Amino acid sequence: MTDTTQTIDILLLGSGGREHALAMKLAESPRCGTLYIAPGNGGTAQVGENVAIAEDDPQAVADFARGAGVGLVVVGPEAPLVAGVADAVRAAGIPCFGPGAAGAQMEGSKKFSKELMERAGIPTAAYGSFTDEEAALAYVRAQGAPIVVKADGLAAGKGVIVAETLEEAEEAVRECFSGAFGAAGSTVVVEECLTGPECSLLAFTDGKTVRPMATAQDHKRALEGDMGPNTGGMGVYSPVPIVTDDELAAMKQVMADAVAELAAEGIDYRGCLYGGFMLTPEGPKVLEFNARFGDPETQVILPRLENDLVDVMLACAEQRLDEVELAWRDAWAVAVVLTSAGYPGSYEKGKVITGIEDAEAMDGVTVYHAGTAVREDGELVTSGGRVLAVTALGETFEAARDLAYAACEKIDFEGKTLRHDIGLRALRGREAWA
Repeated sequence: MTDTTQTIDILLLGSGGREHALAMKLAESPRCGTLYIAPGNGGTAQVGENVAIAEDDPQAVADFARGAGVGLVVVGPEAPLVAGVADAVRAAGIPCFGPGAAGAQMEGSKKFSKELMERAGIPTAAYGSFTDEEAALAYVRAQGAPIVVKADGLAAGKGVIVAETLEEAEEAVRECFSGAFGAAGSTVVVEECLTGPECSLLAFTDGKTVRPMATAQDHKRALEGDMGPNTGGMGVYSPVPIVTDDELAAMKQVMADAVAELAAEGIDYRGCLYGGFMLTPEGPKVLEFNARFGDPETQVILPRLENDLVDVMLACAEQRLDEVELAWRDAWAVAVVLTSAGYPGSYEKGKVITGIEDAEAMDGVTVYHAGTAVREDGELVTSGGRVLAVTALGETFEAARDLAYAACEKIDFEGKTLRHDIGLRALRGREAWA
């Protein structure tokens, strides 16, 4: 039996808003000793110790963890997982939250993920997979538009193109094979375009037991009305009011089926599995799986989680998740992302940020740092495209939404941009997607 009172030192990998949310939740635990974050950001520096380690260098991470006497390593982003960081950490005898390289293929290779779904009978979009440009173009022409073109590997959220016309689809295929996404585009997956609202369902798993989290819905487009280019996420809320009980049950079954199929194929998956779903007229279908917490979904899911996150993650790492039941706050959470002008294109850095303390003085508000840094003179400045996620909890969806936007007004930096319609569509009900 594991001692659930002993404090442990923890190493968290990553530098985004997701990692600030994870760091804050880990630091809340009475079991959390020293919390190291590599490389961290301006927000994580306030809850732990930022350390300079190459997060996607498996040996460097394992060596630091061993040398620092770390008792748990938590891997935030996908790149270190695909690089095999979790394998190196486990080989050093240290518990790790995050799948090994084999399991991380669920995100690292869209072809791998689609083939696994096929074997497991998981509902997903019809697709073709290609390593030859002419064959991919022929498939696109045969299928017609709208259609979705995806670079197979990791492309920092930019390798998915929803093509409304045949010309756009052909251009997307050529872009992938041109090397625009590096090695990620050497294999291209072409999928049917599903319709309906999107919904994310994340789950904790130890490779045997699956504990689904609360539903969330991200807003990926840069501009209001879901216009403009795709981004890493402009805002998010949890739970998702339009999801029916039957749809939720179907999504939970998919998560269990995916983990069971991984286990049946000899893949030991311990960590977070993220299911991105489209709620189609035929029922939920998987758009994609990710091998880690979502960003910005984490910033609305973790504030609602009542469990001790260190306990849950250790249970995943030590394959005793069957001992844990998740509990959730009966509150709504809405997060609005503040971005640098120009994002997701080019943007300037180094803009001084003010007003965070005023925002966090509001009851129910937490400001998660993503693209921030602390200058030598102590000033907090912008250092990325997505700068902050302003999260508010409320007794109703409307109350949480109003509070989040009121808090956004308190914060300022040159070039601050945001969407003002986060959650509005869901407030209108399911017919808003008709």
